[in-house]
Amino acid sequence: MDKQEARVKLAQVMERFIGMACKRLPDDVYAKLKELRDNETSEMQRVIYDTYFDNLERAEKLNRPSCQDTGLLHFYINCGSEFKYIGIVEDALREAVAKATFSSPLRQNTVNFFEERNTGDNTGERMPWLHWEIIPDNDELEICVYFAGGGCCLPGCAKVFKPSDGYAAIVRYVFDAVSDLGLNACPPVIVGGGLGHNVENAAVLSKMAYLRPLGTSHKHEKGAKLERDLLDGLNKLGIGAQGLPGKQVAMEVHVESSARHTATIAVGVNVACYMHRRGFIKFNNDLDYDISKSYKGVSI
Repeated sequence: MDKQEARVKLAQVMERFIGMACKRLPDDVYAKLKELRDNETSEMQRVIYDTYFDNLERAEKLNRPSCQDTGLLHFYINCGSEFKYIGIVEDALREAVAKATFSSPLRQNTVNFFEERNTGDNTGERMPWLHWEIIPDNDELEICVYFAGGGCCLPGCAKVFKPSDGYAAIVRYVFDAVSDLGLNACPPVIVGGGLGHNVENAAVLSKMAYLRPLGTSHKHEKGAKLERDLLDGLNKLGIGAQGLPGKQVAMEVHVESSARHTATIAVGVNVACYMHRRGFIKFNNDLDYDISKSYKGVSI
């Protein structure tokens, strides 16, 4: 097919995928919520979790988004260097978002800064937001769509410490962020931590962290231990679903890291709410697609 045909096809598929992903949790998040519900002993917490699941059931039955804040559309793109339609991806995604705003429907959230006016279709200045990774010697396109809500990941934070502050500064910063920002993010949350060399690098890594599939760990043994220790500590705060007393404020803590400068330790923290609408879709060069990484047995 030519590029115009490819753009139309990709936009149509992504419009349908956005519409499904805003209403249905990915398999790993749904399973984790069921696990946490079963682990709670508080009757109030069990009622809250039951309400979560009732809401998800109604969203699917009524074909409506599972949360009224469908956020800003973020796309994290792993594009093979041999994928032949790389040039039409951005235009196709903008079209998909604009059309999905009405067909899904999505709440109209996007405001251009200096115009101070809602664009009406969730596209705008550098929006939807695209983060690209180019994969050498690969001919596939994998897109992670994320609905970045105003109460969860958008109020993230980052800071640079001195190396002498050490790991203790990292732990304190994560705890402060979760006990503050996390309460507005409809716990139980997924905590993304980024460790790097400056605020930009750490913030991006923190977002990459909370997009990881649940049940995965940092590739370095010490990084994986830090994830486990932070999760254990956070879940001793006595905060549960919706910020009320409970056993589990966090589903998981994920950390991503990069090499740092000798003079800096940068930390970024982002939290994702229990309504973690994050889905992966993969295309080949014929634009055939697969969504089983997030949604097994589901068609769009």
